[in-house]
Amino acid sequence: MQNILFITADQWRGECLSRLGHSVNTPNLDSLSKEGILFRKHYANAVPCGPSRACLHTGMYLQNHRSGTNGTPLDARHTNWAKELKGMGYESALFGYTDTSNDPREFNKGNEILNTYEGVLPGINPVLQMGTEPHAWAEWLRKKGIDVPEPPFRLYTEKEDMPEYEDGGPNPRALALPTELNDTPFMIEKVIEHIREQHDAWCVHLSLLRPHPPWVAPDPYNKMYEPSELMDFNRRQTPAEESRQHPFLKEFLKKTGYQAPEDNRKLARLKSSYYGLMTEVDHYLGMLFDYLKETDQWENTLIIFTSDHGEQMGDHWLLGKLGYFDESYHIPLIIRDPLAPSGRGQIIDNYTENVDIMPTILDWVGAPIPIQCDGRSLLPVIRNRRAPEYWRNAAHWEYDFRDVVDGEPMEEKLGLTQHQCALNVIRDDDFKYVHFTNLPPLFFDLKKDPNEFTDQSKNPEYSAEILQYSQKMLSWRMNHEEQTLTQIKLTENGPFLRKSDRY
Repeated sequence: MQNILFITADQWRGECLSRLGHSVNTPNLDSLSKEGILFRKHYANAVPCGPSRACLHTGMYLQNHRSGTNGTPLDARHTNWAKELKGMGYESALFGYTDTSNDPREFNKGNEILNTYEGVLPGINPVLQMGTEPHAWAEWLRKKGIDVPEPPFRLYTEKEDMPEYEDGGPNPRALALPTELNDTPFMIEKVIEHIREQHDAWCVHLSLLRPHPPWVAPDPYNKMYEPSELMDFNRRQTPAEESRQHPFLKEFLKKTGYQAPEDNRKLARLKSSYYGLMTEVDHYLGMLFDYLKETDQWENTLIIFTSDHGEQMGDHWLLGKLGYFDESYHIPLIIRDPLAPSGRGQIIDNYTENVDIMPTILDWVGAPIPIQCDGRSLLPVIRNRRAPEYWRNAAHWEYDFRDVVDGEPMEEKLGLTQHQCALNVIRDDDFKYVHFTNLPPLFFDLKKDPNEFTDQSKNPEYSAEILQYSQKMLSWRMNHEEQTLTQIKLTENGPFLRKSDRY
């Protein structure tokens, strides 16, 4: 048996690796990619956190697992990589969170697990669970004699006493805590302690919060990226001009939590802190990687690094993760397979998706890949340095923007029922097609318009391409409809199963 280290860093945009020429400094992840494989065109299949992680952990598209929002239960009948690894002798340990909204039919009424969408993935052992409320981190700090504010969430937001950057300060204000006491080094320390106690092969899922907001970086990471050099936002001149692209975008540009500040100094300060938190994560991951090398476990451990989704960070005048723009869905993927020494350092340009992660982990340990998985194992890509025949030639994602608790606000604002609050995207190197359930589509010519400013859906010159891509999307959805029992036939000799790949 071999070890597995599966890392997610929340809300990390795909281009933000210095090996890809980005200004953010990530030497340890760069080094990992040079000893493994870097997938340049890797995409999340849904946003926000809960739906995306449901795809990541089950290998299923949203259209099949149906956990479409933070809080929508994940059907208990679906398996996941942690459950499947149990059959191979692994006890998977969680450090962080999986944001799994558990199936309420599996619990007694009043069970506290039904009071949060931040539940634990079935089959995984939450050795250290920490999500929005950092209770474990707070207790660690108290044992070190550090005063913890109430509520403990303020650990993420309390800053040093100095002017903020947009108010004349020289840098973004630093977190009040020093970096060695921040949440990322706390998590890394606990993972190392856990690994040190293992006597057999281990599996760790390290789910780091950063660089998810609040974007407050500790010193010195708060001043690594000069905000005045980070004002290159991908957007129209004004939010009003941006909003003319589509009714959906117009509505979300008005929604609290998604509006980017119009103060460029403030927005650049947020970006500076976002990058600083990335470099902090990279630094402490380097310490974890060094520990594996020092203890002779480096050549015995599969390492996967990815994210649940990206971040708009002011592009198209938006913050957060939503909609159809690449900034919210393009994420990093690095895999170091110690059993594949040849071809290391490759950058792969085939399209990969988060639904591929579960099949890859199971394939690596020799476990069968469940029928439910919409993704495919990346081992053939890693070991042959190219995708096998019939590999996907585009990325696909979905966004469910219904609001279950507040009723039907989109019916009033966009003329949509709850069931119509959905969009699907297919994008390749040439075009992007966005289909809404009951709103006009969007079509972008990515060769001429890589920033996705000009909708060509009403341009007759693109009629043939729009028809082609709408048909591609329909074929993709049909090919990946839920199929748990579709490959079984009851015969006079009993149930007959014929497995078939879905390309």
